[in-house]
Amino acid sequence: MRIIIQATDKLTTIDGRQARVWTGVTEAGAKCFVFVSRIAVHHSECQAEFERELGAELPPAEQVDLAKVLKEIPSPKHALTRARN
Repeated sequence: MRIIIQATDKLTTIDGRQARVWTGVTEAGAKCFVFVSRIAVHHSECQAEFERELGAELPPAEQVDLAKVLKEIPSPKHALTRARN
């Protein structure tokens, strides 16, 4: 499975850890959320370059409750309805 993700301006807390909320879409078109609390670069890659790019791309963040984020996820019933149309 491949997911293309885009950072949002939302931070939330999951299991006591702060996580940035990213929106995503699979190759098949299914929308999803990704909660990123840690990210690392393989040791053979350029860490400074990665941090520079990540810092330039991340929008300023607002802390939001996880329940609020999860309400934005469509239920499977709604997803099926949209897929049929």
